[in-house]
Amino acid sequence: MFKILKKLTGKELRYVGISLIFIITQVYLDLKLPDYMSKVTKLIQEKGTTVSQIFDQGKWMVLCALGSLAAAIVVGYFAARVAAGLSRTLRHDVYHQVSEYSMAEINQFSTASLITRSTNDITQVQMFVAMGLQLIIKAPITAVWAIFKIADKSWEWTTALGVAVLFILVAISIIVTLAMPRFKIIQKLTDKLNSVTRENLTGIHVVRAYNAEGYQTEKFERANADITSTNLFIQRVMAFMMPMMSMVSSGLSVAVYLIGATIIKNAAIGTPGNSPRINLFSDMVVFTSYGMQVVMAFMMLTMIFIMMPRANVSAGRINEVIDTDSSIKNGTKDGDTTTEVGTVEFKNVYFQYADASEHVIEGISFKANKGETVAFIGSTGSGKSTLINLIPRYYDVTAGQVLVDGVNVKDYTENALHNKMGFIPQKPVMFNGTIRSNLAFGTNASGDLTDEALMSAVRLAQAEEFVTKNEKGLDAEISQGGLNLSGGQKQRLAIARALARRPEILVFDDSFSALDYKTDRVLRDTLNRETAETTKLIVAQRIGTIIDADQIIVLDKGKVVGHGTHTELLASNPVYQEIAYSQLSKEELA
Repeated sequence: MFKILKKLTGKELRYVGISLIFIITQVYLDLKLPDYMSKVTKLIQEKGTTVSQIFDQGKWMVLCALGSLAAAIVVGYFAARVAAGLSRTLRHDVYHQVSEYSMAEINQFSTASLITRSTNDITQVQMFVAMGLQLIIKAPITAVWAIFKIADKSWEWTTALGVAVLFILVAISIIVTLAMPRFKIIQKLTDKLNSVTRENLTGIHVVRAYNAEGYQTEKFERANADITSTNLFIQRVMAFMMPMMSMVSSGLSVAVYLIGATIIKNAAIGTPGNSPRINLFSDMVVFTSYGMQVVMAFMMLTMIFIMMPRANVSAGRINEVIDTDSSIKNGTKDGDTTTEVGTVEFKNVYFQYADASEHVIEGISFKANKGETVAFIGSTGSGKSTLINLIPRYYDVTAGQVLVDGVNVKDYTENALHNKMGFIPQKPVMFNGTIRSNLAFGTNASGDLTDEALMSAVRLAQAEEFVTKNEKGLDAEISQGGLNLSGGQKQRLAIARALARRPEILVFDDSFSALDYKTDRVLRDTLNRETAETTKLIVAQRIGTIIDADQIIVLDKGKVVGHGTHTELLASNPVYQEIAYSQLSKEELA
């Protein structure tokens, strides 16, 4: 938590300082009230007291109460500003740190957990800071100040107060000890619940298609039951807090009055102007008020102790995200000094996932020259997508080298490397906005894209028909995830987005799978004609998609088992033959 609080800005620290001044003012005014109560008590007991004298003291009591209220409002305002500012800083830091992560770090935390840390955990910290700034500072000042003001009173009353405070401290320690481990568990259970919910919403069509609502509901209910039972345990433990504090408060009042009654009974009667009994009664009223202030201070601390364990757990989870650096370090080359253009080369590349025991890519070597089309084919799980994910450095190789334009990809700055290529992922991602905003997404090495450039890319990607069919054209709305588009439309727009950048290298990760055969054929012919100088790397499942490639690399279990043209592989490679004949007839392949 202290590490989180170090992120407070100078302005926010000034707000804390101002709050401290008003908190001290509030405590001072609150603790002046018993003094005036004591004076009123004495005035009532003394003969010859006028109503105006009592009203004078009452006037000061009202002013103290109003002043305390005003100070509390000011403190609440600045506490809210500080908490909101800190949460803004945390959201900024978490978002920007996560945006720098490689896929390894994303997989390490999981998407659901990162969402929870960016929302729920930061909210927990914000609530704690907003309450804590008011109570953590106020409670100790109130308790210490009140104790000093009653320290010279009867030792019997002081002992009663000490016993009450000791009881509160022991009870708080026991309750926090029981609850603290559960708070760590509950955040993990929140991650799990978010994960199940997100999975169900993402795959709702599949769930309904297979009548799997019952199965998904059962998964959700298990996660829901786990978090509910843990929450119930914590709430049951915490439920003892307020009744216990009320019991201590009431018990202290009873003890003070019982002790006071005995002391007053044994005191001398005195004279009307100097009665020890009246003074003792006044002291008892004052002590009771101050004692309640002390108990209230500990009640405030109790509220903090209720919030602190979960806030501490949340702070730790936030720090874990902020402190985790990307395993992929940025290089220094800007990409303008390379001697080669449009080349991609793999030199004896090996790759292994962090939590895997075996390599998923082993000893891969090939070179794609400028303007060539290199295709990758193989069975499911053969490592095709993993292989091309190494080019934009979504992952770093375990051994070997990946070169782009003759330079190791590790030596490029991230921007320079990504400006050299257009990457079309296996599952095209569309963002909430318009067709224009999706096509012009991100930064482009050649500057802002004109509508003419965007429409040129749309035509190349065979998307002109459905774009121009909409009366809004490039300004047509796209919902989050492209839910108002078909699979083929999303793929063509994803291809258009990459083409609009005019990159040296195009990487297609099974990016034609949702297209019909006619559109696939027309699109490939157009790409071959219009992007002849662009290097193209294509992962495909269809033989027809890669039949004209300059090089075809056949993968099986992460290894190259064939390398050549379609004609060469069809004549000599059993794995390629099996794939080819399972899709097309001998006449079609001839």
